[in-house]
Amino acid sequence: MEYTREIYWNVGHGVWTLLPMYLLAIFGIGLLVKGFYARVKVYQQGQPLVRWDQPWKRLKLMLQNVLLQKKVSRVIWPGLLHGLFFWGFGLLVIGTTLIVLQADFTDLFFDVKFLTGTFYKLFSIVLDVAGLVCMVMLGGLLVRRYFFAPAGLETKSDDSIMHGLLFAILITGFLIEGARMAATEMGTPLAPWSPIGLLVAKAVIPMGDGGVLALHKVTWWFHFLLVIGFFILIPLTKFRHILTTSANYFFADLGPKGKLVTLDLEDEDAESFGVSTIQDMTWKDIFDTDSCTLCMRCQDRCPAFATDKPLSPMKLISQLGEVAFNTPDSRLIDIIGKDVLWACTTCRACQEICPASIEHVNKIVDLRRAMVLMEGEFPGEEVMAAMEATEVNGNPLGVGYAERGDWIAGLGIKTLAEDPEVDILFFVGCYGSFDKRNIAVAKSFVKLCQAAGVKVGILGKEEKCCGEPMRKMGNEYLYQTLASENVETIKGYGVQKIVTTCPHCFNTLEKDYRDLGLEMEIVSYVVFLEQLIVEGRLRIQAEDISCTYHDSCYLGRHNDIYEAPRKLIEAAGGQLVEMERNRDEAFCCSAGGGRILAEENIGERINIRRVQMAAGTGTDVLISNCPFCLTMFEDGVKGAELEGVMKPRDIAEILAERIV
Repeated sequence: MEYTREIYWNVGHGVWTLLPMYLLAIFGIGLLVKGFYARVKVYQQGQPLVRWDQPWKRLKLMLQNVLLQKKVSRVIWPGLLHGLFFWGFGLLVIGTTLIVLQADFTDLFFDVKFLTGTFYKLFSIVLDVAGLVCMVMLGGLLVRRYFFAPAGLETKSDDSIMHGLLFAILITGFLIEGARMAATEMGTPLAPWSPIGLLVAKAVIPMGDGGVLALHKVTWWFHFLLVIGFFILIPLTKFRHILTTSANYFFADLGPKGKLVTLDLEDEDAESFGVSTIQDMTWKDIFDTDSCTLCMRCQDRCPAFATDKPLSPMKLISQLGEVAFNTPDSRLIDIIGKDVLWACTTCRACQEICPASIEHVNKIVDLRRAMVLMEGEFPGEEVMAAMEATEVNGNPLGVGYAERGDWIAGLGIKTLAEDPEVDILFFVGCYGSFDKRNIAVAKSFVKLCQAAGVKVGILGKEEKCCGEPMRKMGNEYLYQTLASENVETIKGYGVQKIVTTCPHCFNTLEKDYRDLGLEMEIVSYVVFLEQLIVEGRLRIQAEDISCTYHDSCYLGRHNDIYEAPRKLIEAAGGQLVEMERNRDEAFCCSAGGGRILAEENIGERINIRRVQMAAGTGTDVLISNCPFCLTMFEDGVKGAELEGVMKPRDIAEILAERIV
């Protein structure tokens, strides 16, 4: 026998089948387009933003994430369920497309059939298995959502519609196949190639020939109407993420990762700075809200939410979407709440895990900018005092700027004003310059450089705060003032390489200062020291030390530097025991986003939670690579009553003790 089947069997392939079918299809697709056109009008409320440059790179990124489900599958179980459902449903769509292509084009116009022979047998079994996988995976997702839902997972009518409609499409598809097989394929060699359809066929055979034919025809049209309903509902329900999330991969920020937009504070036509209303946001910010599936992953990773702060990145995006589509003239800060916005540490945990490539952090910083620049608001008087101290002395610690280079006494290094001929400029940062605990780290770094024969210079009193905490708190004006002065000073000396021991300084100089004309090489000290060891210029004697390591947010998630610090710990003889939350899933220390300047008065202290995670490894040394983290951990050890049990150290200190 010929291995194939009659397409449109029992339904007919005449005008009275094709005409209503294609009219309904056009109607459904037309409503889909109309629905998205209405949503596009809402996106257009936002400000212009170019997100279609480098189209081939963007297309590749989109295809990787859509076809391979790379971002979705990062959370294993729900990601695997979703991924398998997506691939299975995709095969069903491809199979349906091939059927229509043959029946209504190649066979109709050219008398060419390709769904025959071995290919048809493979076609049949692949689609049967794909349909079964879809039903099992959809069932798993349903059980997770309705019976074992994680705390905080919101279930809305959209979810019921999605599950119900998809199940109905899959079930009716198998009923159509089973009824057709019951009438045409039972007992033939072709039947085993559709195993699920065969089971359904055996179940419907007792209906008799007339019942099977009626079941097939009625179910065929019902199935077709369900598919049309699916198209119509896409822009009206969470189904729209099929298109919006896929498009969001194309519109993703191509970097530098985490770089903020530098405001033109000289713009005389600007009526306001920052974001106060939906119209102040970019179209991409609004589009993000339509790409969100409320999967809760960002909320699960958020250190603020985990410690009972009012911030939920998921809820924030949802609120912005509700305003954009329902009350676009609302004042966003009033809707979201000031405590919500101030709680963010800008750690990027939400963005790293988001399967829809939503950009949370820039939205929060833009809203903070409006509060600070337009209303003069800060989260507390201590932050205002730090801002004022920075305006006067160039640092938030309130120490006189003239003392910034005092820590180098006796180290044998000079400021660039005294000797500009150096191998590297060490941009020390405020904590390395003034904070006693972090001065020890700065001294350790200098000793390591000297041991490797690297000539180091600093700016001393000419250096000012890089401005990062002020900028993340929303004070763009103060940031630009500090940054411009630093850039002019550095350029005046003609240095070729800058090394920092502060990830916040590194991130700011490497990315944000580029907008202000800084062009030389910027290197984190962990990368610099690892290179010295690899080159044989820095020799370290390994001595056993049991320790755990904290990936700082601004070295890790913001800059993807994970291996260099671990190699340094290994070189020092460290027996590293990783915390459960490590690398790109590391838990924040609480100091980012300018929170180093603010008191933490709501909920549990984030630094205490992180120190407790470190203590849970059973080691007694917590190694970090950031002055903010070190400061937070020193305080966290006391708050968690772990003094004598856990000791915070910096990588540079560990290495300096082991110089050969």
